[in-house]
Amino acid sequence: MAKIDSKKDGRNIRKKPLGLRIWNARGYYLMFLPVFIFVLIFYYWPMLGVKFAFYDYKPVGVPKYIGTANFEKMFTGLGASAFWTSFGNTLLLSVVKLLITTLSSVIVSVFIFEMGNMIVKKTLQTVIYLPHFMSWAVVASIFGMLLSPSNTGLVNNLIFKGDTNRFIYFLADKNLWRPIFYIINIWKETGWGTIIFLATLSGINPELYEAADIDGAKRLQKIRYVTIPALMNTIITVLILNLAKVLNMFESVFVLYNPAVYEKADVISTYIYRQVFGNALPNYGYSTAVGLFKSLVGCGLVLFCNWLSKKTRGRGII
Repeated sequence: MAKIDSKKDGRNIRKKPLGLRIWNARGYYLMFLPVFIFVLIFYYWPMLGVKFAFYDYKPVGVPKYIGTANFEKMFTGLGASAFWTSFGNTLLLSVVKLLITTLSSVIVSVFIFEMGNMIVKKTLQTVIYLPHFMSWAVVASIFGMLLSPSNTGLVNNLIFKGDTNRFIYFLADKNLWRPIFYIINIWKETGWGTIIFLATLSGINPELYEAADIDGAKRLQKIRYVTIPALMNTIITVLILNLAKVLNMFESVFVLYNPAVYEKADVISTYIYRQVFGNALPNYGYSTAVGLFKSLVGCGLVLFCNWLSKKTRGRGII
């Protein structure tokens, strides 16, 4: 028998049984089934391997249960120094990259929005979007050649006028690697970030600008008092959503770093990679423990971002 549900206005409606509703929507469920199977296989099934974080698990021999020994090694053992260095680098590189790429996206989007020539505007949009679609391997190759400490390195030749004795290996300099990393990220990601902000700018009520013109506001004043306030909610949303992903950095660092800059460039994902593929006899249990810790911190950041979103926007992100 169908259930009877009451609405707030007092009207009663007859609700179909669950089985009948599923049958009526069977087409939608069939379309969703491949995605559901994909998620189960590639996202949830691997989670069963979390148990190996509590094992001494190497390519040879039988996994041996050791309790929390892997976590003790990670936090206070022989590998603690390298782990905490990678953890600190991950937070620093991710947060600074997020802030500067968001700021550059806002500045560029406002600049494009204020342009009057549509041909130049569309051309500029296309040009700055293109780097986003390049793989990080291609980007690393391009900047590797530009910054090369050889006669083919454009930057060294421009700075030192071909004096090879003074050439700098930029990507192997601990003091220069991070600024170069940020610059490369700005070049690659700014164009894509402007899409969101330009969409917000296009939705601003033109009457606000008309009112500003009547009040005698200059262009910079309109940007300050109309454009930027209209962007603030979007800026906060972008920052909160991306803050939840700060620990997922890997490819952008992996293709640009080298042993000379591990101290400044090594992040958790590259640290895990080296633990697995950089040792003759890797301990999968230890690398699993590091990955589990990373996931728990990431989960905590998501919950924090959700709470922060509720405080700033009045609604959560999950």
